[in-house]
Amino acid sequence: MRTAYCLLLSVALTLSVVAQDNPLFTSDFPPEEFAQRRARIYEAIGPNAIAILQGAPSPQGYTRFRQYNEFYYVCGVEVPHAYILLDGSQKRATLYLPHRNEGRERSEGKLLSAEDEELVKKLTGVEAVAATDVLAEHLTRFARSSSMKTLYTPFAPPEGLAMSRDLAMRYNADVASDPFDARVSREGNFLSLLETRFPMLEVENLTPVLDNLRMIKSPRELTLIRKATRLSGLALIEGMRSTVPGIMEYELDAMAKYVYYRNGAQGEAYYSLIAAGTNAWYPHYNAGKKKMVDGEFLLFDFSPDVGYYMSDITRQWPVNGTFNTWQKELYGFYLACYKEILKAIRPHVTAQTIRQEAAAEMEKILARSKFSKPTYEAAAREFVSSYKSSASNPNTTMGHWVGMATHDVGSNTGPLKPGMVFTIEPALRVPDEKIYIRLEDLIIITENGKEVPSDFIPMDIDAIEKVMKEEGMLQQYPMDRGR
Repeated sequence: MRTAYCLLLSVALTLSVVAQDNPLFTSDFPPEEFAQRRARIYEAIGPNAIAILQGAPSPQGYTRFRQYNEFYYVCGVEVPHAYILLDGSQKRATLYLPHRNEGRERSEGKLLSAEDEELVKKLTGVEAVAATDVLAEHLTRFARSSSMKTLYTPFAPPEGLAMSRDLAMRYNADVASDPFDARVSREGNFLSLLETRFPMLEVENLTPVLDNLRMIKSPRELTLIRKATRLSGLALIEGMRSTVPGIMEYELDAMAKYVYYRNGAQGEAYYSLIAAGTNAWYPHYNAGKKKMVDGEFLLFDFSPDVGYYMSDITRQWPVNGTFNTWQKELYGFYLACYKEILKAIRPHVTAQTIRQEAAAEMEKILARSKFSKPTYEAAAREFVSSYKSSASNPNTTMGHWVGMATHDVGSNTGPLKPGMVFTIEPALRVPDEKIYIRLEDLIIITENGKEVPSDFIPMDIDAIEKVMKEEGMLQQYPMDRGR
């Protein structure tokens, strides 16, 4: 009787979902891929441990919900205030969801809840579903077990909308430093509650396990990263077309967001770094309030969030569409060095080896280069010297990892392996004139070499100037000048 009832309930719920025409579970990954990730977590924590992850809370204000990266990585569920418990002894996942809020559903549409047990299991592949208000009771049962010794949970702050761990940690530090705030972080409070309420269990850090898993991307993850890179490139190219003296930095920001959202992005990977002239001297300048002036050099660094996966791409070009003498001189030198770095990247060798090989080629480029000013030559020498110096460090990196976060997680040691994804972004600086030159491309390490999904974006001087002669979106749809 109960089986028949559950079947009817599942059918009814499925029909309501169809009528609503709103997908309740991701189509980017099948449940089997999330199950494979959980299987590797079970293997890492062992049979005498459980692991628990806390999902993101309801957003503040009229903002669409976005799940924490770590939680999504483990189960793909996008419901506020959810938890997932992984039982290492039974290799069994229990998803904890809030009870149905019928009033909210009438207003916003269907949302998975604890009452949707059979539907949730069918959609997600988890073995069990329960309400969040019984989570403490279930944890107590594990704590009373003589065989269960350890409870794993992430210690690092979670990654939410446009968030990397470095900025999440900075946010927590800023709050802690404010004498009139000093709140305990949500994840810190969760950790404290686990330790206080379940002293029989030793609480250990799950973060290294998750970080290690996220280092190597699956084919489906790479598909999303490629799409994020493609959209970033389309926006950069449209930015080249649309750039003319007199436009505002924020106009290019708006144009890029149109490209992203029009093509299915769920958000931005990070705030746009669109910096004209000396604003580019500050690598993370993001105010977007400057009007562009003829003769300036523009830095454009912006990428979208596509299905919880990011990219990170940078290009530079002259505001007026034509490289002047100093721009050709410095950018041309930098570009030649940059291409040598790209050329040296391959699998099964360390970043140190790649940097050493690239530095040797950069020295040759420097030796044959001519500069119009001593300060330019000094900047070029410092650029090569600094790169060569970094190559002497056995723990050096090529740049930063990219994946579910723009500055993605993972160890920086050892040889590059297939499935790793990162960017390179060396910077040339001329302090006397506050000139800053930087390119950035996304690299996927493959079995036999590398893939550069961003290589369709112009970087050569002639190619950039050719694109900038085309009419841009901002010229087709000019700013409203009404008062």
